[in-house]
Amino acid sequence: MSGTLYVVATPIGNLEDMTYRAVRMLGEVTLIAAEDTRHSRKLLNHYGIATRLISYHDHNEKGRAEQLLARLKEGENIALISDAGTPCIADPGYQLVQRCHLEKIPVVCVPGPSAVIAGLSIAGLPTEGFRFLGFLPAKAQARRMVLERCCADTATQVVYEAPHRLLAALTDIVEISGGNCQVGIARELTKRHEELFIGTAQEALISFSGRDRVKGELVVMIAPAPPALPEMTICEQLQHLRQTTDLSWKEIVKQVARDHGVAGSDVYRESLALRNKRGKGDEECSS
Repeated sequence: MSGTLYVVATPIGNLEDMTYRAVRMLGEVTLIAAEDTRHSRKLLNHYGIATRLISYHDHNEKGRAEQLLARLKEGENIALISDAGTPCIADPGYQLVQRCHLEKIPVVCVPGPSAVIAGLSIAGLPTEGFRFLGFLPAKAQARRMVLERCCADTATQVVYEAPHRLLAALTDIVEISGGNCQVGIARELTKRHEELFIGTAQEALISFSGRDRVKGELVVMIAPAPPALPEMTICEQLQHLRQTTDLSWKEIVKQVARDHGVAGSDVYRESLALRNKRGKGDEECSS
């Protein structure tokens, strides 16, 4: 029988965030595939884990995946870790996981820290839906194109950004959004100098521009764009949908309430008034 690939999350800063299960699994597997073996050795030494490390990163991913697959097929259990957080999330690893699925090799998640989730959990931005886009492009034009989509989206957007490019990204957000959109910037999460900035994009630009240098890992979160106001009034939309669709009054009321962001009971009262006026031959809207 083949072995199992364990995708193991490791701390994003504070070493105490390592789970009991993660420590046990890293000690039990035959081999640990790590993004940077020197970096990961410090973590293993902290927990007294002596399992052998092998490098697995962007530059050797394809060839190394073949070697790891061969060992998995021979029955060895292997753990995949990244430098910090959950592997395969804006980090190498998905090609190995994909090949394991094709080869019917079990893949098991050992969950734990994630900078994306950690940032969202403390930012106070809407999380009913959110979009994670990984690292922003380094080139200005490509970055701006991504941010234009971010600032127009109706879900919270989450990106990683390098410290030396943060001011350029914030400048783009201010120019695109007008500066009033809410942002959250989490810096050095779980580390000694952890910082969370919450405010408008303009306020963030002023705050971070006043520093000699921005340091550390950054998670940038952009609040959803406000919904566009309907072009018609409630009464006008009620009339329009009644004349152009086969929807029932109940369905029309629900749709108009959603589009205007108001209570269904308010729209229902408006529909009753409209129907009464239509019965008297008066087609004019009161609102």
